[in-house]
Amino acid sequence: STAIQKLSAEDPTFTVSLNDETGQTEIGGMGELHLDILVDRMKREFKVEANVGKPQVAYRETIKKAVEKVDYTHKKQTGGSGQFAKVQVSFEPLPLDAEELYEFDNAVTGGRVPREYIPSVDHGIQDAMQLGILAGYPVVGVKATLVDGAYHDVDSSEMAFKIAGSMVFKEGARRANPVLLEPLMAVEVRTPEEYMGDVIGDLNSRRGQIQSMEDVTGVKLVSALVPLSEMFGYIGDLRSKTQGRAVYSMQFDSYSEVPKAVAEEIIQKNRGE
Repeated sequence: STAIQKLSAEDPTFTVSLNDETGQTEIGGMGELHLDILVDRMKREFKVEANVGKPQVAYRETIKKAVEKVDYTHKKQTGGSGQFAKVQVSFEPLPLDAEELYEFDNAVTGGRVPREYIPSVDHGIQDAMQLGILAGYPVVGVKATLVDGAYHDVDSSEMAFKIAGSMVFKEGARRANPVLLEPLMAVEVRTPEEYMGDVIGDLNSRRGQIQSMEDVTGVKLVSALVPLSEMFGYIGDLRSKTQGRAVYSMQFDSYSEVPKAVAEEIIQKNRGE
């Protein structure tokens, strides 16, 4: 953990989290090469012995259309007091470049949902967003508006409204045209002119979108946006295509919708189908 603390202090793009389900420590960075360097430093400088799995892409999910007034009632009757919470929530997409990727508004009037239960609905929605709709990836770009609801003097509780919040989100998101998002990387390749065609062809085969081509002191500078999932193994391929004479750099640019065929493959894999 000292190694991880020191590396995080030095590098703000290095992230660490513990996966409660698997007990594994997950580290995040700006791409395959970045992660290789971090793992190498942990082993060399800090003598950390680690079994390292394959890098995973940090996909996200979002919704594409607004859905009005989705109802959900959480009701459970057991011995003693039961559980009761009713909510009605509208959902709409937020732009992915917005300052906030989640907003919650309370538009309930006339005390239909007591004030102390409102934050529980919000927390329930956020919990469900973390678990995803399609493939288990966190959902971003959502505005939720609590429109109406109902409660019971005895059977309502914060927990009942939190459960109702989670369930109304799952229901609403399914109707709101959910899609998978992938990180796009801004990739720059400097290559001698004679390899330019191969470099561009290779970027195109990786679903890359060429943004510009420039002359820079004896070499060509190619800029492209490429999905991170297509960049694994790129360093080796670039070396062999250009006999080691091209270099590249990449950084995160934005999230973009995954094409349908690719998305279906990812969703099936994550559901174990």
